[in-house]
Amino acid sequence: MSTQVSEEVREALLEGRPVVALESTIIAHGLPRPRNLAVALELEELVRAGGAVPATVAVIDGTARVGLDRAALVRIAEDPAVRKLGHRDLAPALATGVTGATTVSATAWLADAAGLRVFATGGLGGVHREWSETQDESADLRLLAEVGITVVCAGVKSILDVPATLQRLETLGVTVVGYGTEHFPGFYLSSSGEPVDWTLRSPEEVAAVIRAQDALGGRQAALVVANPVPETEQLDPVLHDRVLARGLAAAKEKAITGQAVTPFLLEYLTVHTEGASLEANLAAVRGNVRLAARIATAYRAGIRGAGAPGAGGR
Repeated sequence: MSTQVSEEVREALLEGRPVVALESTIIAHGLPRPRNLAVALELEELVRAGGAVPATVAVIDGTARVGLDRAALVRIAEDPAVRKLGHRDLAPALATGVTGATTVSATAWLADAAGLRVFATGGLGGVHREWSETQDESADLRLLAEVGITVVCAGVKSILDVPATLQRLETLGVTVVGYGTEHFPGFYLSSSGEPVDWTLRSPEEVAAVIRAQDALGGRQAALVVANPVPETEQLDPVLHDRVLARGLAAAKEKAITGQAVTPFLLEYLTVHTEGASLEANLAAVRGNVRLAARIATAYRAGIRGAGAPGAGGR
């Protein structure tokens, strides 16, 4: 596969220094211009402030890139032709030379292949509402059952079927832990109301779980660290529920189905909360990036303390 790991990321992996993968879909398709570029740069700086090396992932002219320079970040942020790539799209994207921003599934796939262990994002995809009729679920779920990477997120998007998503992750053997919480976060909301089986309370505890996964060996699957947005920065729950109910009704009235439902509802929430949902989203992403840097740092410190080699692989 045509993959280019930036010199900074490659050196960090070889030296056993912490690295955090970042997705690029939020830059190209999740935020308005020019704020998207400012946020992309801010997130990379948050990783550095946490003692780790940022590795934003994207496909540039048919080459998968793990770690982007400023020019590549600008292109992802400003070029309207940038495509949205899940992991199923990687092969045709590389073969045809396109430029695309990577979703959770594509980012996790490429980061894992490059030897990264920690990935920060906003929220995961999941099982869609009315699954029994549409059979629609995000490719994120099955992909997470195939890669041994730790994903720090704010749960799954609250427009999805959260209980069904958690059941699906359990079936797929993906470990889910709450960070400082006994309830699974609701993306825009601090809590979805759904309990988690495991609660961890420090980056060192998360790092210990990652090392335990290493020691167990066998089939790899992701570790999902569900980190809630602070209550002071979450979307007002009453406003969230009211607008989401209206959005679902509008989608049904317009006969919007399948993959078109999620972007429609996300845009509906942004517009009808007057941007408050977007700010809650960004607050969640910032918190996840900060935590991911601390986890990556604790993980590498533990590896060094155990006297293991400093290479980036498992």
